[in-house]
Amino acid sequence: MFQNSDKLLCHMAAKCLALLLYFQLREKITLSNSWVAFCQKNLSEYPENEKVVYCLWTLTVIIKEIFKDTCSQKTEILKQFLTPFDTIFQVFYNSLFSLHFKSCQDTSKIINSMICSLELLELLIASRIHLKLHFTCQRILFLKPSCVLDVITWPVEAFVKRKFIIFIKKCLLWKVGEDLCWGSGPALMPPDQYLDVDMLALADAVLQAVDLGLLKTLSVRGKPPCFGGDEVQPACECVHGPDHVILRAASLLIIKSLEIKFQSCASANEIKVDLQSFMSELLTFLKPHLQPSLQSHNPCEWISRVFIEQDDDMLEAAKASLGIYLKLTRQCKTTEGLTQEKEMWNHHTHKYGYNPHCIFLFLLKNIGFDSSVLLDFLISSETCFLEYFVRYLKLLQKDGASFFTICKYFDVTELKDSINICGCSSSLVQDRSSNQTELSLWAALGSHRNAHASVPWASDASGPLNQPVMSKEPHITLQAAAGLSPPQASQSLVDYDSSDDSEVEVTDQHSTNSKQTSLQQEAKKKFQDTVRTGTDEKELSMEPQSRPLVPEQSNINIPFSVDCDISKVGISYRTLKCFQELQGAIYRLQKKNLFPYNATALLKLLKHTESIYNESMNSL
Repeated sequence: MFQNSDKLLCHMAAKCLALLLYFQLREKITLSNSWVAFCQKNLSEYPENEKVVYCLWTLTVIIKEIFKDTCSQKTEILKQFLTPFDTIFQVFYNSLFSLHFKSCQDTSKIINSMICSLELLELLIASRIHLKLHFTCQRILFLKPSCVLDVITWPVEAFVKRKFIIFIKKCLLWKVGEDLCWGSGPALMPPDQYLDVDMLALADAVLQAVDLGLLKTLSVRGKPPCFGGDEVQPACECVHGPDHVILRAASLLIIKSLEIKFQSCASANEIKVDLQSFMSELLTFLKPHLQPSLQSHNPCEWISRVFIEQDDDMLEAAKASLGIYLKLTRQCKTTEGLTQEKEMWNHHTHKYGYNPHCIFLFLLKNIGFDSSVLLDFLISSETCFLEYFVRYLKLLQKDGASFFTICKYFDVTELKDSINICGCSSSLVQDRSSNQTELSLWAALGSHRNAHASVPWASDASGPLNQPVMSKEPHITLQAAAGLSPPQASQSLVDYDSSDDSEVEVTDQHSTNSKQTSLQQEAKKKFQDTVRTGTDEKELSMEPQSRPLVPEQSNINIPFSVDCDISKVGISYRTLKCFQELQGAIYRLQKKNLFPYNATALLKLLKHTESIYNESMNSL
């Protein structure tokens, strides 16, 4: 059947043969010696022998069936199957990836063999993760990683590069084989003795490839989806963006490889040099594909911008950057007493996009400070949010001052952007009233100006780092000036014991909305009376909020002045409010035994954020 010209028939024949062979393995029947010899011959004689693809199909299906099986003897079955092929796989791997692609006449056959071998290689690594086996063929990628990385630089189709770069990303994240089992996912085995060495070898190979220009060989331009064909009609103008799958995979390759490498690095200077080199190259690579450009924004925003459509990858990148920060922090403790060194350190974390506080705040802004989203992340087993969140909350306990300082910079930046945007929408009348209004706004934020030198993005790129750029435009939307988030649908996390509880909450919510609307209308009227510039009334309009973001006793109904407490409506307050809502939701679920794990330690960390916030407010 393998000699048939019908490829589909050959593929079905290989699958039927694989099921028969698996049945023999399952029933402990000795495999056919002729079939084993056939596969060994074809694999060892590649590329002269063109029947290797049929062997790869058969081998792949057999290993997949072993993973799908629910029996308890999977490890023994796979061990029996891999034993005669361990050495042959290594020979085939070396032959396949040592080919000179440009000199080959029929490149389609090579690409077909590579795609099939990549799937088999993934299964072998997955068996190492989820089954307690230690064959050399399972480590072949880590022993010779440059062979696979070189394929990405070959002049092959974009989909081939995409498959290989996603495969390497899975290997670095140790997530190979998560989708192989039906039903519940396979359990992770304890790491073997070679894991740390192998991961470090792969990370070093990735960074070396990036240093040699790997990112320049990637095809990032996205292709428009075409229903019923692969061509766009000439009359149809299609504007399509970059391939975000490639952007995410390439970003994760670099940030995860840096984290793995730095875990075994003892020199702070070496870490800083590598971090500066590779993060500069990554940000330069991302810059043309992110609009608006990162140049006019905080470089730490790159994670939220690149991974906004992929939660699990975004949290992996955030966790890796946090690991890098913590490692570098421990290495730099000897210079804590030097003010100049601390300023340079703060500047470095922002310039190269790995400041953990900025990254976390951008994450919260992306989800609208919605605690229900964080709760979903904590309950889900599909992301690493629990590990990341616990590590960040522990950092927040030790580094609360830096967090609140960065929150102030966020507030100032949002206010400055609002001034600039609103100022461009209408002509301005520079009278004393407008100038006094602006000065009072900046006076209210006077404590935010002190340390701009440590956060380069907080000021305009053309001005000195220690001078905030204050626009002369007096037109400000009240919502932006108050630091309020855009209107968002409130998602309640109350556990209802009966429908009556639901009705009570709906009534309370309507009452809250009406109070908030009246407060907003009063604030709007007084703000308009203060700023008499003839601005269109639409600029000062405010949508009713689904829930109050500031306490009723705050002075939101008073126009902004020196006495206005901006800290209670800024991003630090919204963050604390989100933490409080999350803490309450977790407590209610755990009290009813509905939370999937013991969250006592997490609740203590969340509770501690209140004392950090109170200490910060008392120090103002």
